[in-house]
Amino acid sequence: MEEKRAIIIGATSGIGKAVARTLSAKGWKIGIAGRRQQVLQEIQRGDLNVVATQCIDITKDNAATELKNLIGKMGGIDLYFHSSGIGYQNPSLDEDKELRTVETNALGFTRMVITAFKYFEEHPERKGQIAVISSIARTKGLGAAPAYSSTKRFVSHYLDCLTQLANMKGMKNLTITDIRPGFVRTPLLGDGGTYPLQLNVDKVAEEIIKGIEKKKTIITVDWKYRILVFFWNLVPRWIWVRMNIVSKKL
Repeated sequence: MEEKRAIIIGATSGIGKAVARTLSAKGWKIGIAGRRQQVLQEIQRGDLNVVATQCIDITKDNAATELKNLIGKMGGIDLYFHSSGIGYQNPSLDEDKELRTVETNALGFTRMVITAFKYFEEHPERKGQIAVISSIARTKGLGAAPAYSSTKRFVSHYLDCLTQLANMKGMKNLTITDIRPGFVRTPLLGDGGTYPLQLNVDKVAEEIIKGIEKKKTIITVDWKYRILVFFWNLVPRWIWVRMNIVSKKL
């Protein structure tokens, strides 16, 4: 069987690192990208299936070019996995935090996923997949984390649009997957908050990979959060905006 090849953006920590490790264990050839070159090299030295690295800051104008370079090093890809994002509880509306979140989670995401989409459009012979980490936070606006929940909503909506666009273009070779985890025990939660129902990152990675292998278009991780999201969606807006939803004392 032909070796499967994946690029993971945001592979130096958290879900991205766990997914890279899980795919590698399944025999995939992996290309990893992140902002910390030293960490990328350390991961590559410890994993023979990591065949290429690229230092990429998705907020920079050259990020798309760097992604193309990484795809070239890989000799093509079957999966583009996007796990690069930031988030804050920011009830004080610190402007720098809000704008950095938008720059990374919305603008950076868009820059990269456009490049991946065009790659698969230009290579119809490859049965490809674009998988992106959004969040259950995309379900409703969270007053304690305005930019984070809003950008995750943007990500989901954009993936819906790309799915429709792929169908309009007749791109039967491409699957687009929106991954919506709950609270995962990663450095992203290291802001001092008290987060309930935290998930183990390795188990989350395993569930994500199972969903990717089944070509699912939406993966909500895990069953507890699927129930939570179901009930969140039932709450009318006029009630929701009056609720005090926060993970720590402010």
